[in-house]
Amino acid sequence: MKANCWTGRNSVEVQDVPDPSILNSRDAIVKITATAICGSDLHLVDGYVPTMEKGDILGHEFMGEVVEVGPGINADTLRVGDRVVVPFPIACGSCASCRAQLYSCCENTNPNAGISEKMFGHPTAGIYGYSHLTGGFAGGQAEYARVVFADVNALKIESDLSDEQVLFLSDILPTGFMGADMCDIQEGDVVAVWGAGPVGQFAMDSARVLGAEKVIAIDKENYRLDMASAQGYTTIDFEDTDVRSALLELTGGRGPDKCIDAVGMEATHGAAHVHLYDRAKQAVRSESDRPHVLRQAIMSCRSGGVVSVIGVYGGLVDKFPAGAWMNRSLTLRTGQCHVQRYMKPLLGMIEQGKIDPTRIITHRLPLTEAPTGYDLFKNKKDHCEKVVLSP
Repeated sequence: MKANCWTGRNSVEVQDVPDPSILNSRDAIVKITATAICGSDLHLVDGYVPTMEKGDILGHEFMGEVVEVGPGINADTLRVGDRVVVPFPIACGSCASCRAQLYSCCENTNPNAGISEKMFGHPTAGIYGYSHLTGGFAGGQAEYARVVFADVNALKIESDLSDEQVLFLSDILPTGFMGADMCDIQEGDVVAVWGAGPVGQFAMDSARVLGAEKVIAIDKENYRLDMASAQGYTTIDFEDTDVRSALLELTGGRGPDKCIDAVGMEATHGAAHVHLYDRAKQAVRSESDRPHVLRQAIMSCRSGGVVSVIGVYGGLVDKFPAGAWMNRSLTLRTGQCHVQRYMKPLLGMIEQGKIDPTRIITHRLPLTEAPTGYDLFKNKKDHCEKVVLSP
């Protein structure tokens, strides 16, 4: 089969690779009908997530048709012919974390838990196409994929919704929703979202659905800000505006009630000297992540507010404003998304027309043109917001 593979830093290539096969009794094989390029994939391509190996199959946002199931899967749960969306974190469904619906912290699905534990203190769940740190599982930017614990991790789509309407249930829609959900949004809240990429857009939509009175989008790309503005959100261009000052002005001097970091480790800063400082430290590996957004969100949030972090961080940051966080009673909530917790409720919202996931799609390409898609997305060419690939 053909698959999009990591071939080195800033290099991906569509290659012929062996077809996946059933390895465990609760596996399933899915023929991919739609997959996508995620902002998190760029962290892999840029070399900021360790343990990638040449030839690793990328991609953790995918869906398709079940073509084979293992003998341990009950036919009432999943069978050949079912149309499914696959969540990016792999959950066993029975460990303490899974029972608490903390699926991205599953204790049983990362075969390289020892590596993950050294990096993070405790292991994380396995993740498709996301380095050997998270298990080395082949990803879904391919013609076929092996789905692990498929009876727990594959959401059946039994309506006539299109692939594009449900594909993002695999990651970015639940991730954006979780970012808003962790904010405990109350009626009348002002919510500021750093990053108007796909996850940021869905965090804004989710904040509105959950009752926010005003949603503020912060970015520097005009096309992304225009996309947010078209939904009725207030926008701030951080390259020509002091973000904290603008947020204070918009909130009567208090700051936003809730702040969402939808950017993560590769954030940029409007002030060149600040950005250069972190880029230099990152280049020599004295820090792995650029925490511009995290710092700014903490300093901007009103006292007693919530800072919700769904942008991916992988290692160490410098100049973390612990004093502001502690002394102003801020709550910091974070996490890789517990996708399985949110898939069914969000599917219902899509069916009811409360959220339209297709609004962020700007580019549709065949799988064979995946390298072009990465170039468009990474370098923000042609106003690229989201790329969907069709095998």
